[in-house]
Amino acid sequence: MADPYTDEPRIAAWDRRLDWPLTGLAVVFLGIYAWQVLDRGAPELLDTSLTVIWAIFGADYVVRLALARRRGRFVATHLVDLLILVLPMFRQLRVLRIVTVISVLNRQLRDDFRGRIAVYVTGTVGLVAFVAALSVLEAERDAPDSSITTFGEALWWTITTISTVGYGDRYPVTLEGRIVAATLMVAGIALLGVVTASIASWFVENLRASSERTETELAETEQKIDLLVAEVRRLHGRLDALESPTPAARSGPTPP
Repeated sequence: MADPYTDEPRIAAWDRRLDWPLTGLAVVFLGIYAWQVLDRGAPELLDTSLTVIWAIFGADYVVRLALARRRGRFVATHLVDLLILVLPMFRQLRVLRIVTVISVLNRQLRDDFRGRIAVYVTGTVGLVAFVAALSVLEAERDAPDSSITTFGEALWWTITTISTVGYGDRYPVTLEGRIVAATLMVAGIALLGVVTASIASWFVENLRASSERTETELAETEQKIDLLVAEVRRLHGRLDALESPTPAARSGPTPP
């Protein structure tokens, strides 16, 4: 895959230095956010910690924007980052920077397409499902007539939504919850497309390999047949030579 920062070496260098520290902060962010959502008696200091980490992510965005040679292009290609930083409703989704972990682990894998897809799909589905369940629970549990009031219900709703099954037994009623649902629906369709493409690629690759193997075997078989025919012809020639009468035999016995 081509490096998206080929023409932005300063941003690439900045990202290489800070990818792991920011990923660590994303993990901390996720842990604090999960604690805050699941434990309603969590200390208020947690909210301050989330704000500080969010501010650090904001500073990272500002620095990368300052380092960019083509700032308009940078903003256009990082609109999601900008929205997550600007809109408080989506601020918790900044934790998805933890997906950087998947990219880093991917470098340790051998150059195998299906291996990368397996890592991406497994990691992304688990991460998106967990964050979406937390987000929809935070938005829905205190809403009137809500059907999502526990983490188990939120996780069940997430699984049925991201898989596009959608039983309808659980559904969001708040604006924030519906925005999470819409985002999750799009993510579910995208992930199913990735899985389908991966399976199709696997079948095509196997069929191509089988076809190439068959062609090779046919060529080898034809070569063996040609060698066998040549050997039969050689043996047939030797038999003809043995069966043919010699000149002395053809002229009869020598007179006394």
